[in-house]
Amino acid sequence: MSRKDDFIQHITDGYHSKGESIILGGAMLDGEAVSNAHVKVPLKTLNRHGLIAGATGTGKTKTIQVLSEQLSSFGIPVLMMDIKGDFSGIAQEGEEKSFITERHSKINIPYQVNSFPVELMSLSEQNGVRLRSTISEFGPVLFSRILDLNDTQAGVVSVIFKYCDDNKMPLLDLKDMKKVINYITEEGKEEITANYGKISTSTTGIILRKIIELEQQGAELFFGEMSFDIDDLMRIDQNGKGYVNIIRLTDIQDKPKLFSTFMLSLLAEIYQQMPEKGDADQPELVIFIDEAHLIFKEASKVLLEQIETIIKLIRSKGVGIYFVTQNPMDVPSGVLAQLGLKIQHALRAFTANDRQAIKQTADNYPTSDYYKTDEILTSLGIGEALVTALNEKGIPTPLAATMMRAPMSRMDILTESEIHEINSKSKLVKKYSELIDRESAYEMLNKKITVAEQEVEADEEKAAQKEADAGPSTASVVGKSVLKVLTSATFIRGAFSVLTKMFRK
Repeated sequence: MSRKDDFIQHITDGYHSKGESIILGGAMLDGEAVSNAHVKVPLKTLNRHGLIAGATGTGKTKTIQVLSEQLSSFGIPVLMMDIKGDFSGIAQEGEEKSFITERHSKINIPYQVNSFPVELMSLSEQNGVRLRSTISEFGPVLFSRILDLNDTQAGVVSVIFKYCDDNKMPLLDLKDMKKVINYITEEGKEEITANYGKISTSTTGIILRKIIELEQQGAELFFGEMSFDIDDLMRIDQNGKGYVNIIRLTDIQDKPKLFSTFMLSLLAEIYQQMPEKGDADQPELVIFIDEAHLIFKEASKVLLEQIETIIKLIRSKGVGIYFVTQNPMDVPSGVLAQLGLKIQHALRAFTANDRQAIKQTADNYPTSDYYKTDEILTSLGIGEALVTALNEKGIPTPLAATMMRAPMSRMDILTESEIHEINSKSKLVKKYSELIDRESAYEMLNKKITVAEQEVEADEEKAAQKEADAGPSTASVVGKSVLKVLTSATFIRGAFSVLTKMFRK
């Protein structure tokens, strides 16, 4: 048997699947595609997470598009974090061109154009389905980790949540949270100390500054109602295709804290709400996180541990998470170790550090008798990648240099008119377009302070009347009492005025 025949047998045996599979493309030997040596990933292993890496311009986006198209075709919904804004074309049919026909002829995979159902979503003011969550839904632990608080500061956040729960004050947005912090530091200090213990003003000051930092990255648009229901990510259209939910994030590239806040809250909510699926034949949802280094860029050690824990556990819910980045080293080793599918596009070696990184990357892949991994990493062409997956038994498949198949949908972005058409037909856009601002902690505490002011004013009037009724003999004693009340009332009103102006700006 020739080397080529050995290779075909090697790939065919390694990527054999009894169940449904996604076909990524055709294996390559000595730089040429080998017909009928298809590289496939079983659907039942797609909840084992993955990595899609490679230098700019090597074809990562098209690989995500190919994966998303096939997932959708099998009725599996997709959630795509579109940082660069170049993924939306999946909503329109592609166009068969000569280079596509030639590529598919080499790998012996039929090509046909197709389009897929799409929902366009946004964390900001971009048009689309608005994604929001309330502070209460985060809970004290997750909210503290996002703010990177120490144990003492996190304890104060827990007290805040407990106080609001005890007094039935909903914490919906950052305005509510800031109001409660100021209240327990000023007007409600004695109430809090008596019922929950003494709280340091320096601690509440640090928490407030952390919230303002988060607010400056646009988080006030994310926190609030109505909250997004994750069931709306799981929809199937009338043709049996899973919806491709695209979160347009082009305007928050410079706001990594907002991005990581959203991602962590979404993953936590999915994990909490979705039932256990066990060893299912296919995933319930697949999430692609483009420019994944943004999640880890400013994440604290505690936040990274939280992400790693959720990644480990969420696959039992039938959810697969795929990180897309330029360099695999952008993903922490603890997360990298959880990934079953690895698709590595070309890397470029311009410096000694680049060459060292390539050697480290090569060490993350199975050894092969057919490739020198560190060398082939720099010689792969556009639309070619090294692939290793898990077979149906959970065993890593052989390393395969792969000529990836082309997307069936448009390999370009939507026009503004096409975006408008999708949004105008979307039921979810209508469902989440209204901003709800019901009575919550901010309004309830304002009322509480107003009542306290009114009581002070009533005391002033009673004291003044008592002085008038008492006559000159007791005027000096009553005068001192009235002076004390008036001084206290002036201080309270002044402080309240400052607070009110601060939070209405």
